[in-house]
Amino acid sequence: MISISRHARLTVRMLVPWLILAAIVYTAISVEAETCQTASDMDEATRSALTTAGQRFFDMVAKGDTAGLRQNAIASLAGDFSGIEGTVKDHQAALAGSHATARPPFLLEATGTTPIFRAEFFCGVFGKNGQTTNSAVFYLNNLPPGKYGVVILDAAGKTPTAVSLILQQVGNEWKLGGLYIKATQLAGHDSDWFVARAREYMAKSQLHNAWFYYLEARNLISPLPFMSTLATDKLYDESQKAQAPDLPAEGKTVDLAAGTATYKLTDVYPEAVGNDLDLIVRYQVSDISNTNLTYQSNMAVIKAVAAKYPEIRDAFAAVVARAVAPGGHDYGTLLAMKDIK
Repeated sequence: MISISRHARLTVRMLVPWLILAAIVYTAISVEAETCQTASDMDEATRSALTTAGQRFFDMVAKGDTAGLRQNAIASLAGDFSGIEGTVKDHQAALAGSHATARPPFLLEATGTTPIFRAEFFCGVFGKNGQTTNSAVFYLNNLPPGKYGVVILDAAGKTPTAVSLILQQVGNEWKLGGLYIKATQLAGHDSDWFVARAREYMAKSQLHNAWFYYLEARNLISPLPFMSTLATDKLYDESQKAQAPDLPAEGKTVDLAAGTATYKLTDVYPEAVGNDLDLIVRYQVSDISNTNLTYQSNMAVIKAVAAKYPEIRDAFAAVVARAVAPGGHDYGTLLAMKDIK
């Protein structure tokens, strides 16, 4: 079984209204309605069309041409384009003037007449132990019938960045259906660096730090949150020995005592903030309307987390506590690690 971390879900934006991130679980379902072709499986015309469209959209992203992107988007996305505009703006400095190299594309086809509740696309050749070097698996929920292209481009700008495009065939054209942009390095460090640090923490029996650094390694190597590869599968398997039972996981909360109060932690994960790696702590509250009280509870949670997991002082620049109300709205507070007393 493979799962996508909460961290991965929060550090990329899924911008196609109908692409709802699925929990990645192998189940006994029919796959007759889903087919996938790798670049080597496609005819030259299809492969060329996908790569050309991907490169054209990348050039628009690099130039900040959100108007051009919107004109070439599927109708449902063009109707609410603020997410794409925000993503392009957020990464403009990193991508401006850059050029990209496209990875081999994938072609996904969902047949039928109604959306597929859980679509699983197995692409390429699989061995007796699962994925191979050029294979990939895509997991999508509530996917309408159609042909979809996945084009991932690597841009070597100020920060190495992966730009992933989800395309949908409309008539004879490939339209933009989703855009994901993420750095593949943090402060000059790539996934391999974080794996090496995770192993060092494991050797020192610092399981929490090891787990968090494995999560960051998987995030940096994963261009899309609903895609798994041989590399992500291996990292998932290796990281399981570091998963500590006193951290929230798979919907299970963990109680955190802070003074006279007890808070229910729902998620603890690393997140890049600029060139820093911070630890994000999400916990349940009944209300966040009183920001003064919420700030105080955030500070109490930050200090309690640092006391409960003292090893994090050596691994993170800051702790961010996010109080989450029942409706999903949250209020966050950041405190640098050096200021946590």
